Amino acid sequence: MATTESTTTYAGERETGLGELLPPVTRRRPRIGLVSGGLGTYWPQFPGLLPQLKESAAYVAERLGQLDAEVTDAGFVSDAQEGAAAAERLRLVDCDLIVLFLTTYLTSSMVLPIAQRTNTPVLVVDLQPSERMDHASFDTGDWLAYCSQCSVPEVGNVFRRAGIPFRSVSGWLRQESAWRRIERWVRAAHVRAALRHARHGLMGHVYPGMLDVQTDPTLLSATFGSHVEVLEFDDLRHRVEKVTEAETRERVELARRIFTVDDSVVDEDFAWGATVSVALDRLVEDFGLDTLAYYHRGLDGEQHERLGAGMILGASLLTARGVPAAGEFELRTSLAQLASQSVGAGGSFTEIQALNFEDGVVEMGHDGPAHLALSARDPLLRGLGVYHGKRGWGVSVEFDVRHGPVTLLGLGQDADGTLSFITSEGTVVPGPLLEIGNTTSRVDFGRDPGEWVDAWSATGVGHHWSLAVGHHGADFGAAASLLGIDHREV
Repeated sequence: MATTESTTTYAGERETGLGELLPPVTRRRPRIGLVSGGLGTYWPQFPGLLPQLKESAAYVAERLGQLDAEVTDAGFVSDAQEGAAAAERLRLVDCDLIVLFLTTYLTSSMVLPIAQRTNTPVLVVDLQPSERMDHASFDTGDWLAYCSQCSVPEVGNVFRRAGIPFRSVSGWLRQESAWRRIERWVRAAHVRAALRHARHGLMGHVYPGMLDVQTDPTLLSATFGSHVEVLEFDDLRHRVEKVTEAETRERVELARRIFTVDDSVVDEDFAWGATVSVALDRLVEDFGLDTLAYYHRGLDGEQHERLGAGMILGASLLTARGVPAAGEFELRTSLAQLASQSVGAGGSFTEIQALNFEDGVVEMGHDGPAHLALSARDPLLRGLGVYHGKRGWGVSVEFDVRHGPVTLLGLGQDADGTLSFITSEGTVVPGPLLEIGNTTSRVDFGRDPGEWVDAWSATGVGHHWSLAVGHHGADFGAAASLLGIDHREV
């Protein structure tokens, strides 16, 4: 492959030009392993069979290679020894997902070592050559190219007995609906790759009294392989002190190209937010961060309070580039935002704001950082003399989310400490919105808003979550499977 890095684009970027003004960060592309195989006993019996099956295997490799992933093809295996050799090759690659393409019947002994020794999630793919056999002309060799399905229950049984999660896609070679299901698992591999290698910045301290947002950093490392980098606001202060006036002016001009600046914005506050933004970029680069969660209470306008209050502009710009930022020390939500942006769906810091029973919608959004690619119009910078529930003042980001399908993704935690992906799909619909410096939306979940809140809250989702554009519940469910956690859907 030409590159091992991946960038993410979002719906609406072409219209807004955000991709040009805010170049997205690049990350390690997901690594997909491919093994094709069939039972070698057949080859001398039916000489034309193996060449036909290898043509199908080449087509599968070609289709996978067209996706945004780094594909390692371990070749075609015909017996258990070759299966073990393929397992060793893929073990060294450190894949995020392995695709086992069953071209005809094969024994489970040929593929079990691949799942066991690589310690990687496996997707079993069974794609016969066409929609159906030609019964009038087919002989045994022709039929064997269509009988890979008989291996799928066998592999499923053996995987279950071995304690290995089983996933499969059955169809025919050029069936686009089957390929959409395969592509869903590749998108899920994007999430697994992002979370396995993520460095999550955690700066400041928890919002006092919010017990739900407190997260054990070791739990993220143990569950996903992520690293949590504990930061001080002094790490930001030190970098703010080194920002030049020219850099501040340049950042102000960039912000004016991206935002509509409301008359309520005070020039001094705008410049401060721009200065903090420049310093935030350096903080992220210096520590190699993929996400950032932060909060500092502060006191009477002292410097750390001003730093915390000046975060919104810079945090929103970072989020738009693919480095999600979340206020109120919401580490789990910044992780959910990273999962959202990994499937190209944005991911904005969100909570419930109010219910509208007359229109049947849930109004949701948040103050603070937001994902600009989700905006239905040019985002607005509004000046606020007071941040509700927080100390400080400054500029805040305001916009309404583009109308159409959306997916909520939260990261829940149970009494035993286990984490889960929690999702709900809805539709953002037009209607009146508050103009108070918040990201806001009216989401129709197709049911009574109060009943939806009851069901959503019963999942253990917590106070905040990620709002993503498009319907991606199935993608996040697949990602949860690859990550080895539960998926709960409302």
